[in-house]
Amino acid sequence: SGLGYEVIVTMSAAGLVKGVGSEVSLYTHLAVREDAHVLYGFSSRQERDLFRMVIGTVSGIGPKIGMSILSSMSVDRFRHSILFEDVKVLSSIPGVGKKTAERLIVELRDKLGISPGMTKESGTGVSGAMGIENPSDEAVRALIALQMKPADALSMVEKARKKLGDHATTEELVKACLQRS
Repeated sequence: SGLGYEVIVTMSAAGLVKGVGSEVSLYTHLAVREDAHVLYGFSSRQERDLFRMVIGTVSGIGPKIGMSILSSMSVDRFRHSILFEDVKVLSSIPGVGKKTAERLIVELRDKLGISPGMTKESGTGVSGAMGIENPSDEAVRALIALQMKPADALSMVEKARKKLGDHATTEELVKACLQRS
């Protein structure tokens, strides 16, 4: 009916647009400032939720850097970079320097947690995406619940799994990790 909104979108959301007049569904965030109401658009709920977490949690990070983060890498890659404290990757994001990358890591590592099936090499959760739980995932979560850092828990479980084999149970993995610490 002649009403239009300007929406600032991530690169992945921009990729959804097939042409002028095509329909696109976006997850949005409305930022109300003293001088403007700004609408941000995301291709997934996970992108929007991460954007909200970043701008709401990390001091000195606003919507511009939040959008830069999500336009530069996937949600899984960002979570992986935080979890494994990859300052180099985070510093490669436009607008994010070394100090900002370190602040992102410190302020988000405990909030982001671990994805099921996440490995140090891949940074993605294949089994989690399929809804499948495996003993390694459960062991990592158990160690995190015991106040272990997510990166340390993941590393210890990977080592225990290599030592015990792929058919080790959650209990065997946790026990092997606790004996090592």
